[in-house]
Amino acid sequence: MKQSQKNYKRIVIKIGSSLLFSDEGEACFSSFLNTLGISLQALRAENKEIVIVSSGAIAFGLNKFRLKKRPKELYLLQSAAAVGQNVLMNCYRKFLKTKVHLAQILLTWDDFTDKRRYMNTKNTLLSLLKLGSMPIINENDTVSTDEIKFGDNDRLSALVACLVSADLLIILSDVDGLLDKDKKLVRVVPEITSQIKDLACPTSRKTCVGGMITKIDAAKIAVDSGIPCVIANGNDPGVISRIIRESDLMGNWTIFLPKKGYLAASKRWIAFSAKPKGKIIVDDGAKKALINKKSLLSVGVVGVEGNFDSQDVVSIVDRKGDEFARGKACVSSGQLDKIKGVRFEKEIIHCDNIVVYV
Repeated sequence: MKQSQKNYKRIVIKIGSSLLFSDEGEACFSSFLNTLGISLQALRAENKEIVIVSSGAIAFGLNKFRLKKRPKELYLLQSAAAVGQNVLMNCYRKFLKTKVHLAQILLTWDDFTDKRRYMNTKNTLLSLLKLGSMPIINENDTVSTDEIKFGDNDRLSALVACLVSADLLIILSDVDGLLDKDKKLVRVVPEITSQIKDLACPTSRKTCVGGMITKIDAAKIAVDSGIPCVIANGNDPGVISRIIRESDLMGNWTIFLPKKGYLAASKRWIAFSAKPKGKIIVDDGAKKALINKKSLLSVGVVGVEGNFDSQDVVSIVDRKGDEFARGKACVSSGQLDKIKGVRFEKEIIHCDNIVVYV
């Protein structure tokens, strides 16, 4: 698979906690960040636009508090994040020897779910890149609760890549990439199938949340948006430069190829960023029509769950309860409940505002 280097102008790089701390809570970030700084300096010299999504705030905080294990109590995690985020940014300022301004951005799900905040975040990031800054993004763990948490920074990195229309997403961890059942590296994934997902397993690390499962989920978001995704070992010196510079991307890492017929930018918010406010249950005829890129009409609706308003994003499920699409509703749940199953002149969801997953 040949790729031209010039294709990768804007790159999102996700850095996992495992590259900054060992299982025993020992700091190992100095050598990694030194190497990272050298790579980023070279890329900046070539006018590459770099966005970093970094884990590590909680790990740094736990280290400061001398806690070896990740606590379950939310207030302890938030306290660790409050202390650790400052330490994390100071480390980046110290080791990233790039002559650019580093910009700290802390995000929660609300910044993606709310369309106005979503656009504000997008405009800010694009403005920072235009001004020559390097954004360093993390989840706002100090204020995040279960309702507004991403759950892991792998997903956050993919959402950020979609937000800024990146040319490439690189997820750095302490493993070379996805391994097959014989523990051999899978170098190229043309399509993320159920068999590929079966190869993943959750992490056993004490200070991290994620693992290969979340990385594949993140890769799915990226490739469905037309963005190639690479999972690579950040402990391999110069791996970032080799991924971006080599014309042959089939190296000692796993690359997930972008999907043909990928989602347009206008539909990525509906598909990945907005949290559904409710469910619309449809019959088989309506499901077939939606798969064939038709609008959703009230006659095909058999049930409504949750409370949502007009312009809210909703999940569309079949009679079995399986979600196969999402869309932006034109009516509220109360209105729809009154007209479901009967013909109505107004579309429930226009085809331009529907994303089908099957």
